[in-house]
Amino acid sequence: MIEIQDLKKSFGSQMVLKGVNLVIPDGQITVIIGASGSGKSVLLKHLIGLSQPDSGKILVSGTDIAHLDSYHIKNVRMRFGMLFQDGALFDSMNVYENIAFPLREHRRMNEEEIRLLVAEKLKQVNLPGTEKKMPNELSGGMRKRVGLARAIVLNPEIILYDEPTTGLDPVSSQSIDDLIVSTQKHLNGTTVVISHDIRATLRIANKVAMLHDGKIVAEGTPDDFLTNPNPIVRSFLDPAILHAKLPSRKS
Repeated sequence: MIEIQDLKKSFGSQMVLKGVNLVIPDGQITVIIGASGSGKSVLLKHLIGLSQPDSGKILVSGTDIAHLDSYHIKNVRMRFGMLFQDGALFDSMNVYENIAFPLREHRRMNEEEIRLLVAEKLKQVNLPGTEKKMPNELSGGMRKRVGLARAIVLNPEIILYDEPTTGLDPVSSQSIDDLIVSTQKHLNGTTVVISHDIRATLRIANKVAMLHDGKIVAEGTPDDFLTNPNPIVRSFLDPAILHAKLPSRKS
């Protein structure tokens, strides 16, 4: 679905992406991990066309989106849904209006059609009947679920998650992990997760890639990752993970 080729990006004298190469397979969950400052968020912005690289390619279904003009990149973005770290809800809108917003912007639908679709997406994220709640009435986990409902309301082919479990307690984090897996199965799309949570990564990923100092230094299945001898990978893994039974990964 997505192929990144020798992607480079600098901000002034600071080179953040130093030649990223990565294939993101169709119909699977790919988790990109790395420490703070490794370039994960910058890479994510390039995938959705919010930043343009200095050089390199981002092929989506064979089309290089790295240097498209604003009109064409807008069309490409219609294929993506994105869940931001904090959900990025409109505080002045209730849950219903937040989720309905993309439908009103990009679809010609009457209010009854919108109402039914919003209710369907809220059911998918396990928040039925919350349409009238305001964002300030929601917990952190609920805000992310509403953000996900909005991200998938247009049935995107590709969903991007930016640190989806940041700031959540372990129970809420695992529920979000389970939701990522169930959403991927329901839409049968391609999922990319940016994360520093190694336990969540090993639980949900079909493929793991590690970004370090602006480059991909390791990639493979979760089992490959656990046995990877690269010292950078070993230092990133929590020693407790290597000696404890991990939660079963979703197949």
